[in-house]
Amino acid sequence: MIDLPETASITVKRTNTGDGFSYPILWEHSFDGLQKALRDIPDLHPSRVCIVTDSTVAELYLSEVLDALDGWASVLESFVFPAGEQSKNLDTVSDLYQVLVAKHFERKDLLVALGGGVTGDLAGFAAATYLRGIDFIQVPTTLLSQVDSSVGGKTGVDFQQYKNMVGAFHQPRLVYMNMSVLRTLPEEQFVSGMGEVIKTALIRDAELFRYLDENRVLVKARNPEAMIRVIRACCEVKAAVVEEDPTEKGIRGILNYGHTLGHAVEKCSGLALLHGQCVGIGMIGASWLSMRRGGISEETYRKICEVCLSYGLPDSVSGLSPEEIVQASKSDKKMEGGKIKFILLHQIGDAFIDKNVSDRELLDAAAVLCR
Repeated sequence: MIDLPETASITVKRTNTGDGFSYPILWEHSFDGLQKALRDIPDLHPSRVCIVTDSTVAELYLSEVLDALDGWASVLESFVFPAGEQSKNLDTVSDLYQVLVAKHFERKDLLVALGGGVTGDLAGFAAATYLRGIDFIQVPTTLLSQVDSSVGGKTGVDFQQYKNMVGAFHQPRLVYMNMSVLRTLPEEQFVSGMGEVIKTALIRDAELFRYLDENRVLVKARNPEAMIRVIRACCEVKAAVVEEDPTEKGIRGILNYGHTLGHAVEKCSGLALLHGQCVGIGMIGASWLSMRRGGISEETYRKICEVCLSYGLPDSVSGLSPEEIVQASKSDKKMEGGKIKFILLHQIGDAFIDKNVSDRELLDAAAVLCR
């Protein structure tokens, strides 16, 4: 264990606007400080708290979080759903609503999202829509959720075969990161998280990309100092983008680098690959197209491929055709006026939104990924 610096927190905030918000992101080494962190939040005085988590995380950490919150609220409930993307749907949200109604949860009460991206998105969506909105906090337990989905207020669930098609923007009151959970994270989940880490570096932090390139051994070993450096850098990027554009009307779209083709691969593969793995594949396609467009050099493209592969991310997918991938991308929620908002690179650390990527270009990029 290392000593966390006094600056082991940052604040995500947007003020002087109609959609203002402010909440801290905290880094700790256990759940012991969770109750104090909640007590420090202004105007947060719930009578009832419900911890939302999946069956895998519940076995690992639910009892610890229940103990950490003991005595804070008069009612402390838990809602456990089957682990996996297949549970991220309106049926699971409906089951959660029924628990909240039966236990008389009111607008001043609180949901705690304990888990990875599926849990955070699902619990956040329930919080956004139950009684037209109640408070929730994020307690992310995967690398992917720590560097991406727990920050920014995007919530949602899948609808039929369409990923995150139903959702809402609802900012958490707190993001509490217990760094010790990374020790129990399965390797494939760690690799998945690295997909979002590399994406963040590529779109807005060239120095982070250099760090990932030069410190592969430390990062892959989950060295605590290295992981705090990496996760904090990702959260700083995400916070800055969210503060500027909380509801994705502009620059926030760059956070979707690799996601257009990645989501299509995820859908076409029947969720056989994890989200971050699909983002990794999508980044290769987007980087290739950036090279073809003249935004990055071939050397830079090959370096991106090398770094992705070095962290265990796939650079291709088998059993799919380019046509399937492009067709699936057309049903993505990032369409605008019938055109895909595709994210490309001017250079590492400088991404931009392009609405003029043709179907031919998409097919060519998808062909690079199909082997």
